[in-house]
Order: sequence, then structure tokens, then C-alpha cells
Amino acid sequence: MAAGDNGLMSAIPKMTLDEIDQANASGRTPVVFIHGLWLLPSSWDLWADVFDAAGYAPLTPGWPDDPNTVEEAKANPEVFADKTIGDVADHYEDVIKRLTITPAVVGHSFGGLLAQILAGRGLSEVTVAIDAAPFRGVLPLPFTALKSAFPVLGNPANRHRAVPLTYEQFRFAFGNAVEETEAHELYEKYAVPAAGAPLFQAATANLNPWTEAAVDTENPLRGPMLIMSGERDHTVPRAISEAAYHRQLRNGGVTEFVEMPGRGHSLTIDHGWREVCDTALAFIGRFLDAGGGR
Repeated sequence: MAAGDNGLMSAIPKMTLDEIDQANASGRTPVVFIHGLWLLPSSWDLWADVFDAAGYAPLTPGWPDDPNTVEEAKANPEVFADKTIGDVADHYEDVIKRLTITPAVVGHSFGGLLAQILAGRGLSEVTVAIDAAPFRGVLPLPFTALKSAFPVLGNPANRHRAVPLTYEQFRFAFGNAVEETEAHELYEKYAVPAAGAPLFQAATANLNPWTEAAVDTENPLRGPMLIMSGERDHTVPRAISEAAYHRQLRNGGVTEFVEMPGRGHSLTIDHGWREVCDTALAFIGRFLDAGGGR
């Protein structure tokens, strides 16, 4: 399946346009990585190196208006405000439609939700959703998930703001399964403010028939999908990932579930990232040739 230019004007930054051009010129199968809230595309740098070495063409496009560095993000947090799930999904659709080969898509947290939305639009050949935020129809609301989201959901005005996490909030939501020293290092290296809107959208998805936090789980063009869950994740506990998996089983394609023992929400960036990366790479490799085909 090939994707063509959609002909629309886009706010895609030059860095991403260059990645697209390089992927198209390489003839390799692209893999698009989508980050979640409180992170930037740089959170995928190590993964991109692994997939590049395996013969794929990795792309790490940001959300609309993402700053290039953590320092820039902390200095200009307002750029994150009012980014909705629909805005971001449409942005990634624009990126994917500029590729000459339809990619695999890998997403973490809200990036995992976005990966499933894109797969439901028929824009992903193979999808890996890691500790993915819930969509309409996913019903469990574990206490730890509510506590992780409370820094945003606790104030309705945050719907239109960019909200940073304190270290203590990051430690609970992301770094609960790593040592204190590593949690501090991850916070300083990766944590940035995040748009409040997507959390409010996800929290109310089951009350809103028109929500943007919706996934077409039955599209026959969805392709194979792996749902991954960190055993100790506070932000997206297994109950949420498992419920998403059971919704995705409605699809006729391959749908699999893997739990990563002892891992928290930081599983894509902490010391154990390589095991998670290799699991995703192995799943994608079962269905896609790195040289540009099935």
C-alpha cells in the first residue's frame, strides 16, 4: 500500500520534511514514532538508531509547534496549549501521506492512542501502541491513572493551558518503577510541559459521541497491531491497555498483547528501553521487510 501527497498546505517543519525526503529516497520501509504528553521527539532518538541499523527509515516528527529542545520547551510552554487529539492526528496524517511507502507506526502514551487512530484511518501497515492513552469504549479508570492525570484534570482551566509536571508528579506518573536517581535524570533530560486538552478529551470520551478520542477498530486496512503494557505503569495501568486490546480484537487483522514485567510509564526512555524497542522491532519485522514491502 502506498501513500501519496494529500495536496494540503502544512505546518510540517523543515526537519520533518527532510526526514520524509530521506525516507522516500532510501526505498526503505518508514517507521513513524509518535511521542506522548510531557515528552518531545528526542525521546525516540535511541529507538531511531536501532531501527535505522535494522534497515528501516525512522522518522520522529513532533506534534504541531513542538520546540526542538527541552530547554526551548520549558522557556516557551505556551506553544503546547490548545493542541487537541484531532489536531495532532491530522498533523501526523499529513506527514504519512507525504511518504511514498505507508509506514509502520509506533506510539507511546498519547502517541499510542494517536497510532491507533492513524491505523484506524488505514494509514499504518503495522502498529505498536505502548502504554496507550484510552479511547472511547475503553472503560476502566484505575485510581493511579486518575492520580497521574490530576495535575491537569484537577483544574478545568487547564483545558486551554500547557501544564508542566513537578518532579514528584513525574516520579509517580512516569518514574515509579526506576530508582530515585534515574527518575531525577529522566525528569531533567526529557520532561516538558504538555497540552491539557488531550487529557480532558480522553477523560470525557465515553460521554461524548463526537469525541476526537475515538478509534476505528474495525477498518480492514488497519493492519497488524501490538498493544504493549508496562506491568507497573501508573498512568496507563494494564486494565486500560487490556481493554484497548479487547476492543482491537474486533478487527480481522492480527492483534497481540504483551506485558513488560516490572516496567512503568517511562519504559521507552529509561534504562530498560532496549528490551521494549526490540519487542516492537521484532513484531514489525514479522510483517514488513525493511527494504520497503511486506
